[in-house]
Amino acid sequence: MSATAKLLVADLASTVHQLPSRFVRPIDDRPNFSHVRTPTGYSFPVIDLHNLHGLSRADVVAQIGQACERDGFFLVKNHGVPEELMNGMLRLAREFFRLPESERLKSYSDDPTKTTRLSTSFNVKTEKVANWRDFLRLHCYPLELYVNEWPENPPSFRKEVAEYCTRVRELTLKLLEAISESLGLPKDSIANSIGGHGQHMALNYYPPCPQPELTYGLPGHTDPNLITLLLQDQVPGLQALHDNTWFALDPIPNTFIINIGDQMQALSNDRYKSVLHRAVVNSETERISIPTFYCPSQDAMIGPFKELADVKNRAVYRQFSYSEYYKTFWNEGLATKRCLDLFRVE
Repeated sequence: MSATAKLLVADLASTVHQLPSRFVRPIDDRPNFSHVRTPTGYSFPVIDLHNLHGLSRADVVAQIGQACERDGFFLVKNHGVPEELMNGMLRLAREFFRLPESERLKSYSDDPTKTTRLSTSFNVKTEKVANWRDFLRLHCYPLELYVNEWPENPPSFRKEVAEYCTRVRELTLKLLEAISESLGLPKDSIANSIGGHGQHMALNYYPPCPQPELTYGLPGHTDPNLITLLLQDQVPGLQALHDNTWFALDPIPNTFIINIGDQMQALSNDRYKSVLHRAVVNSETERISIPTFYCPSQDAMIGPFKELADVKNRAVYRQFSYSEYYKTFWNEGLATKRCLDLFRVE
Protein backbone atom coordinates (compact mmCIF):
# COMPACT_ATOMS: atom_id res chain seq x y z
CA MET A 1 0.00 0.00 0.00
CA SER A 2 2.84 2.39 0.75
CA ALA A 3 4.33 1.93 -2.73
CA THR A 4 0.97 2.73 -4.27
CA ALA A 5 0.54 5.80 -2.10
CA LYS A 6 3.80 7.27 -3.40
CA LEU A 7 2.33 7.29 -6.90
CA LEU A 8 -0.45 9.70 -5.97
CA VAL A 9 0.41 13.31 -6.72
CA ALA A 10 -2.11 14.61 -4.19
CA ASP A 11 -0.08 13.03 -1.38
CA LEU A 12 3.30 13.89 -2.89
CA ALA A 13 2.66 17.57 -3.57
CA SER A 14 2.73 18.74 0.02
CA THR A 15 5.99 16.91 0.82
CA VAL A 16 8.35 18.08 -1.96
CA HIS A 17 9.95 21.43 -2.76
CA GLN A 18 11.57 20.27 -5.99
CA LEU A 19 9.94 18.33 -8.80
CA PRO A 20 10.85 14.63 -8.59
CA SER A 21 12.85 13.49 -11.62
CA ARG A 22 10.14 11.17 -12.91
CA PHE A 23 7.97 14.21 -13.69
CA VAL A 24 10.62 16.29 -15.50
CA ARG A 25 10.04 16.54 -19.25
CA PRO A 26 12.90 16.71 -21.79
CA ILE A 27 13.96 20.29 -22.53
CA ASP A 28 12.29 20.33 -25.96
CA ASP A 29 9.03 19.00 -24.48
CA ARG A 30 8.13 21.55 -21.83
CA PRO A 31 5.26 24.06 -21.67
CA ASN A 32 7.36 27.15 -22.59
CA PHE A 33 4.85 29.56 -21.06
CA SER A 34 6.36 32.57 -22.81
CA HIS A 35 5.07 31.25 -26.14
CA VAL A 36 1.47 30.73 -24.98
CA ARG A 37 -1.04 33.33 -26.15
CA THR A 38 -3.75 34.66 -23.88
CA PRO A 39 -7.44 34.67 -24.92
CA THR A 40 -6.95 38.26 -26.16
CA GLY A 41 -4.75 36.85 -28.92
CA TYR A 42 -7.47 34.52 -30.19
CA SER A 43 -10.93 33.86 -28.81
CA PHE A 44 -12.61 30.49 -29.14
CA PRO A 45 -16.31 31.01 -29.88
CA VAL A 46 -18.90 31.16 -27.13
CA ILE A 47 -22.23 29.83 -28.47
CA ASP A 48 -25.54 30.62 -26.82
CA LEU A 49 -27.75 27.51 -26.91
CA HIS A 50 -30.86 29.38 -25.76
CA ASN A 51 -32.33 29.38 -29.28
CA LEU A 52 -31.19 25.89 -30.28
CA HIS A 53 -34.83 24.77 -30.26
CA GLY A 54 -36.32 28.09 -31.32
CA LEU A 55 -36.76 30.08 -34.50
CA SER A 56 -33.02 30.77 -34.65
CA ARG A 57 -32.00 27.10 -34.60
CA ALA A 58 -30.45 27.24 -38.08
CA ASP A 59 -28.22 30.10 -37.00
CA VAL A 60 -27.06 28.27 -33.86
CA VAL A 61 -26.43 25.10 -35.89
CA ALA A 62 -24.34 27.12 -38.36
CA GLN A 63 -22.29 28.59 -35.50
CA ILE A 64 -21.65 25.11 -34.12
CA GLY A 65 -20.64 23.81 -37.54
CA GLN A 66 -18.23 26.68 -38.10
CA ALA A 67 -16.65 26.15 -34.68
CA CYS A 68 -16.23 22.41 -35.30
CA GLU A 69 -14.59 23.07 -38.66
CA ARG A 70 -12.42 26.06 -37.79
CA ASP A 71 -11.59 25.65 -34.11
CA GLY A 72 -12.33 22.14 -32.84
CA PHE A 73 -13.14 23.85 -29.51
CA PHE A 74 -16.03 26.07 -28.48
CA LEU A 75 -17.86 27.09 -25.32
CA VAL A 76 -21.59 26.89 -24.70
CA LYS A 77 -23.79 28.94 -22.38
CA ASN A 78 -27.52 28.67 -21.60
CA HIS A 79 -26.99 24.94 -22.01
CA GLY A 80 -29.66 23.72 -19.58
CA VAL A 81 -27.42 22.12 -16.93
CA PRO A 82 -28.19 23.91 -13.62
CA GLU A 83 -25.37 26.03 -12.25
CA GLU A 84 -25.83 24.56 -8.77
CA LEU A 85 -25.31 21.07 -10.21
CA MET A 86 -22.09 22.17 -11.91
CA ASN A 87 -20.80 23.81 -8.74
CA GLY A 88 -21.81 20.74 -6.76
CA MET A 89 -19.66 18.54 -8.99
CA LEU A 90 -16.62 20.73 -8.47
CA ARG A 91 -17.25 20.68 -4.71
CA LEU A 92 -17.55 16.88 -4.67
CA ALA A 93 -14.32 16.51 -6.61
CA ARG A 94 -12.45 18.67 -4.11
CA GLU A 95 -13.98 16.76 -1.21
CA PHE A 96 -12.99 13.43 -2.74
CA PHE A 97 -9.36 14.40 -3.30
CA ARG A 98 -9.16 15.78 0.25
CA LEU A 99 -10.36 12.53 1.80
CA PRO A 100 -7.83 10.58 3.87
CA GLU A 101 -5.40 8.64 1.73
CA SER A 102 -6.77 5.30 2.95
CA GLU A 103 -10.29 6.23 1.83
CA ARG A 104 -9.22 7.38 -1.63
CA LEU A 105 -7.09 4.30 -2.19
CA LYS A 106 -10.16 2.08 -1.95
CA SER A 107 -10.76 3.10 -5.58
CA TYR A 108 -7.14 2.81 -6.74
CA SER A 109 -6.20 0.67 -9.75
CA ASP A 110 -3.68 0.72 -12.59
CA ASP A 111 -5.90 -1.55 -14.71
CA PRO A 112 -7.35 0.59 -17.55
CA THR A 113 -10.15 -1.92 -18.14
CA LYS A 114 -11.70 -1.20 -14.74
CA THR A 115 -14.80 0.94 -15.15
CA THR A 116 -14.26 2.80 -11.87
CA ARG A 117 -10.73 3.61 -10.76
CA LEU A 118 -8.50 6.15 -9.12
CA SER A 119 -5.07 6.49 -10.70
CA THR A 120 -2.40 9.03 -11.49
CA SER A 121 -0.62 10.52 -14.51
CA PHE A 122 -1.87 8.68 -17.66
CA ASN A 123 -0.50 5.13 -17.87
CA VAL A 124 1.95 4.49 -15.06
CA LYS A 125 2.82 1.05 -16.44
CA THR A 126 4.21 2.23 -19.77
CA GLU A 127 5.02 5.95 -19.72
CA LYS A 128 8.57 7.24 -19.42
CA VAL A 129 7.68 10.60 -17.85
CA ALA A 130 4.86 11.05 -15.35
CA ASN A 131 2.25 13.82 -15.39
CA TRP A 132 1.32 15.99 -12.40
CA ARG A 133 -2.25 14.71 -12.12
CA ASP A 134 -4.45 12.30 -10.19
CA PHE A 135 -7.79 11.25 -11.63
CA LEU A 136 -10.91 9.34 -10.70
CA ARG A 137 -12.37 7.68 -13.80
CA LEU A 138 -16.06 6.70 -13.80
CA HIS A 139 -18.10 4.96 -16.46
CA CYS A 140 -21.60 6.40 -16.27
CA TYR A 141 -23.85 5.10 -19.07
CA PRO A 142 -25.99 3.13 -18.64
CA LEU A 143 -26.00 4.43 -15.07
CA GLU A 144 -27.49 1.32 -13.50
CA LEU A 145 -24.47 -0.73 -14.61
CA TYR A 146 -21.91 1.44 -12.86
CA VAL A 147 -23.31 3.64 -10.10
CA ASN A 148 -22.87 1.01 -7.39
CA GLU A 149 -19.14 0.81 -8.18
CA TRP A 150 -18.58 4.50 -7.50
CA PRO A 151 -17.09 5.77 -4.22
CA GLU A 152 -19.45 5.99 -1.26
CA ASN A 153 -17.56 9.01 0.09
CA PRO A 154 -18.36 11.86 0.10
CA PRO A 155 -21.81 10.59 1.18
CA SER A 156 -23.75 12.41 -1.55
CA PHE A 157 -21.31 11.37 -4.29
CA ARG A 158 -23.39 8.72 -6.07
CA LYS A 159 -26.63 10.69 -6.02
CA GLU A 160 -25.19 14.01 -7.19
CA VAL A 161 -22.86 12.53 -9.81
CA ALA A 162 -25.69 10.42 -11.25
CA GLU A 163 -27.86 13.51 -11.67
CA TYR A 164 -24.99 15.41 -13.27
CA CYS A 165 -24.22 12.57 -15.69
CA THR A 166 -27.87 12.39 -16.75
CA ARG A 167 -28.12 16.12 -17.43
CA VAL A 168 -24.82 16.22 -19.32
CA ARG A 169 -25.93 13.29 -21.49
CA GLU A 170 -29.10 15.20 -22.39
CA LEU A 171 -26.98 18.17 -23.44
CA THR A 172 -24.62 15.95 -25.42
CA LEU A 173 -27.44 14.41 -27.42
CA LYS A 174 -28.73 17.90 -28.30
CA LEU A 175 -25.27 18.86 -29.49
CA LEU A 176 -24.93 15.69 -31.56
CA GLU A 177 -28.20 16.51 -33.32
CA ALA A 178 -26.97 20.01 -34.11
CA ILE A 179 -23.60 18.74 -35.34
CA SER A 180 -25.34 16.20 -37.59
CA GLU A 181 -27.46 18.96 -39.09
CA SER A 182 -24.43 21.18 -39.54
CA LEU A 183 -22.92 18.44 -41.73
CA GLY A 184 -26.05 18.42 -43.88
CA LEU A 185 -27.22 15.11 -42.43
CA PRO A 186 -30.43 14.06 -40.66
CA LYS A 187 -30.20 15.07 -37.01
CA ASP A 188 -30.09 11.49 -35.72
CA SER A 189 -27.20 10.46 -38.00
CA ILE A 190 -24.36 10.63 -35.48
CA ALA A 191 -26.36 9.11 -32.62
CA ASN A 192 -27.38 6.22 -34.89
CA SER A 193 -23.82 5.60 -36.08
CA ILE A 194 -22.13 4.89 -32.73
CA GLY A 195 -23.88 1.74 -31.56
CA GLY A 196 -25.18 1.57 -28.01
CA HIS A 197 -23.30 4.70 -26.89
CA GLY A 198 -20.81 5.01 -24.06
CA GLN A 199 -20.21 7.75 -21.52
CA HIS A 200 -17.50 8.14 -18.95
CA MET A 201 -15.94 10.97 -17.05
CA ALA A 202 -12.82 11.91 -15.15
CA LEU A 203 -12.43 13.97 -12.04
CA ASN A 204 -8.97 15.46 -12.62
CA TYR A 205 -6.96 16.87 -9.73
CA TYR A 206 -3.89 19.00 -10.40
CA PRO A 207 -2.17 19.99 -7.10
CA PRO A 208 0.18 22.96 -6.84
CA CYS A 209 3.47 22.04 -8.48
CA PRO A 210 6.89 23.21 -7.23
CA GLN A 211 8.28 23.63 -10.78
CA PRO A 212 5.39 23.88 -13.25
CA GLU A 213 7.65 24.93 -16.11
CA LEU A 214 9.21 21.45 -16.16
CA THR A 215 6.13 19.26 -16.47
CA TYR A 216 2.49 18.93 -17.55
CA GLY A 217 -0.78 18.01 -15.97
CA LEU A 218 -1.36 16.31 -19.32
CA PRO A 219 0.82 16.84 -22.42
CA GLY A 220 -0.60 17.66 -25.83
CA HIS A 221 -3.10 15.10 -27.11
CA THR A 222 -6.37 14.71 -28.96
CA ASP A 223 -9.32 12.93 -27.37
CA PRO A 224 -9.96 9.41 -28.71
CA ASN A 225 -13.74 9.59 -28.15
CA LEU A 226 -16.54 11.33 -30.09
CA ILE A 227 -17.05 14.59 -28.18
CA THR A 228 -15.93 15.94 -24.81
CA LEU A 229 -17.80 18.32 -22.49
CA LEU A 230 -15.47 19.92 -19.97
CA LEU A 231 -16.44 21.50 -16.67
CA GLN A 232 -13.54 23.31 -14.98
CA ASP A 233 -13.10 25.48 -11.94
CA GLN A 234 -11.86 29.06 -12.14
CA VAL A 235 -8.14 28.19 -12.20
CA PRO A 236 -6.61 28.45 -15.71
CA GLY A 237 -4.78 25.43 -17.09
CA LEU A 238 -6.35 24.27 -20.36
CA GLN A 239 -4.56 25.21 -23.59
CA ALA A 240 -5.47 24.35 -27.19
CA LEU A 241 -3.42 24.51 -30.38
CA HIS A 242 -4.62 26.91 -33.09
CA ASP A 243 -2.52 27.75 -36.16
CA ASN A 244 0.51 26.09 -34.53
CA THR A 245 0.25 28.33 -31.47
CA TRP A 246 -0.91 27.38 -27.98
CA PHE A 247 -3.78 29.50 -26.67
CA ALA A 248 -5.16 29.52 -23.13
CA LEU A 249 -8.85 28.73 -22.70
CA ASP A 250 -9.42 30.57 -19.47
CA PRO A 251 -12.52 29.61 -17.46
CA ILE A 252 -15.84 31.39 -18.00
CA PRO A 253 -18.39 30.74 -15.22
CA ASN A 254 -21.37 28.50 -15.99
CA THR A 255 -20.11 27.36 -19.39
CA PHE A 256 -18.97 24.04 -20.79
CA ILE A 257 -15.99 23.77 -23.09
CA ILE A 258 -16.80 21.44 -25.98
CA ASN A 259 -14.13 19.76 -28.03
CA ILE A 260 -14.35 17.48 -31.02
CA GLY A 261 -12.82 14.02 -30.58
CA ASP A 262 -11.09 11.71 -33.02
CA GLN A 263 -14.25 9.72 -33.80
CA MET A 264 -16.07 12.89 -34.90
CA GLN A 265 -13.19 13.82 -37.17
CA ALA A 266 -13.35 10.36 -38.74
CA LEU A 267 -17.15 10.42 -39.17
CA SER A 268 -16.97 13.88 -40.78
CA ASN A 269 -14.23 12.71 -43.17
CA ASP A 270 -11.79 15.31 -41.83
CA ARG A 271 -14.20 18.21 -42.10
CA TYR A 272 -14.39 18.68 -38.33
CA LYS A 273 -11.16 18.76 -36.38
CA SER A 274 -10.00 16.98 -33.26
CA VAL A 275 -7.49 19.50 -31.92
CA LEU A 276 -4.40 19.05 -29.80
CA HIS A 277 -4.82 20.34 -26.27
CA ARG A 278 -2.97 20.07 -22.97
CA ALA A 279 -3.22 20.85 -19.27
CA VAL A 280 -0.54 22.89 -17.52
CA VAL A 281 -0.09 23.31 -13.79
CA ASN A 282 0.90 26.14 -11.48
CA SER A 283 2.80 26.58 -8.24
CA GLU A 284 0.07 28.35 -6.25
CA THR A 285 -3.33 26.70 -6.56
CA GLU A 286 -4.91 23.30 -7.06
CA ARG A 287 -7.07 22.91 -10.17
CA ILE A 288 -10.11 20.71 -10.81
CA SER A 289 -11.39 19.76 -14.26
CA ILE A 290 -14.19 17.30 -15.03
CA PRO A 291 -14.38 16.13 -18.64
CA THR A 292 -17.28 13.97 -19.78
CA PHE A 293 -16.28 11.73 -22.68
CA TYR A 294 -19.08 10.63 -24.98
CA CYS A 295 -18.09 7.58 -27.00
CA PRO A 296 -19.26 4.97 -29.46
CA SER A 297 -19.93 1.56 -27.98
CA GLN A 298 -16.97 -0.80 -28.15
CA ASP A 299 -18.37 -2.79 -31.09
CA ALA A 300 -19.45 0.26 -33.13
CA MET A 301 -17.89 0.47 -36.58
CA ILE A 302 -16.56 3.93 -37.36
CA GLY A 303 -15.80 5.47 -40.72
CA PRO A 304 -16.72 8.53 -42.80
CA PHE A 305 -20.42 8.99 -43.53
CA LYS A 306 -21.05 7.87 -47.10
CA GLU A 307 -22.73 11.20 -47.80
CA LEU A 308 -19.43 12.91 -47.00
CA ALA A 309 -17.13 10.44 -48.78
CA ASP A 310 -18.03 10.46 -52.47
CA VAL A 311 -16.06 10.44 -55.71
CA LYS A 312 -14.98 14.06 -55.21
CA ASN A 313 -14.10 13.66 -51.53
CA ARG A 314 -12.74 10.17 -51.06
CA ALA A 315 -12.87 8.45 -47.66
CA VAL A 316 -9.90 9.60 -45.62
CA TYR A 317 -10.19 6.81 -43.05
CA ARG A 318 -10.75 3.07 -43.20
CA GLN A 319 -13.52 1.41 -41.24
CA PHE A 320 -12.53 0.42 -37.73
CA SER A 321 -14.18 -0.62 -34.50
CA TYR A 322 -14.06 1.74 -31.57
CA SER A 323 -12.52 -1.01 -29.41
CA GLU A 324 -9.65 -1.31 -31.90
CA TYR A 325 -9.16 2.44 -31.86
CA TYR A 326 -9.21 2.79 -28.09
CA LYS A 327 -6.76 -0.07 -27.57
CA THR A 328 -4.39 1.55 -30.07
CA PHE A 329 -4.72 4.93 -28.35
CA TRP A 330 -4.04 3.46 -24.93
CA ASN A 331 -1.02 1.46 -26.14
CA GLU A 332 0.44 4.44 -27.98
CA GLY A 333 -0.05 6.70 -24.96
CA LEU A 334 0.01 10.47 -25.27
CA ALA A 335 2.59 10.31 -28.06
CA THR A 336 3.52 13.15 -30.34
CA LYS A 337 1.96 11.48 -33.37
CA ARG A 338 -1.80 11.52 -33.60
CA CYS A 339 -3.47 8.14 -33.15
CA LEU A 340 -6.03 8.97 -35.83
CA ASP A 341 -3.29 9.14 -38.47
CA LEU A 342 -2.75 5.40 -38.01
CA PHE A 343 -6.27 4.79 -39.41
CA ARG A 344 -5.95 6.83 -42.59
CA VAL A 345 -6.45 5.15 -45.97
CA GLU A 346 -3.08 4.66 -47.60
